[in-house]
Amino acid sequence: MPQIFKFGGYIIFFWSNENKPTEPIHVHIAKHNPRANSTKIWITKRGKALICNNNSQISAKDLRKLLVFIEANSNEIKQKWYEYFGEISYYC
Repeated sequence: MPQIFKFGGYIIFFWSNENKPTEPIHVHIAKHNPRANSTKIWITKRGKALICNNNSQISAKDLRKLLVFIEANSNEIKQKWYEYFGEISYYC
């Protein structure tokens, strides 16, 4: 799992196998260690962060902070996604 950032005890990462065709751009978030059943956040074309699911059961307070952080770093996330997967598409 390529780790992108650490933020407030959380790890923000890509899942290595995103199927073919590759899913729209998104990140996963988990506390301390990556795991298959983690929170998933879509990144829109305009850099907004949309909650797909909160499987990690991150508190609402922490989730709000994480969304702001992801939006502030969305251009870097997009660049790293493209470098890693070689393509990019958007949920919306």
